[in-house]
Amino acid sequence: MATTDLSRLIEAFDRLAAAGFHMGAEWEAVHNICQAHEGEKPFDWGHALCHRIEGDDWNADYWYRRAGKARTGSIADDWAVMKVELTVA
Repeated sequence: MATTDLSRLIEAFDRLAAAGFHMGAEWEAVHNICQAHEGEKPFDWGHALCHRIEGDDWNADYWYRRAGKARTGSIADDWAVMKVELTVA
């Protein structure tokens, strides 16, 4: 996994968070990054959060399982936990 792609994911999620975790261009950017790295746990975790934002809980839970993660609270809570872990990685 390239660290530049992980950095891109973090930056894209920060923009999505700043936009209030709403569907739109920022969501599309995050989703595209995650899809490009399917099978890599950090990106699968991001994919889970994308589908949670979308309101597709079944799909979100699938991606959480693939990432070996679980929901921690609100979408903002999940992003906070994810960001800390990805920044340390």
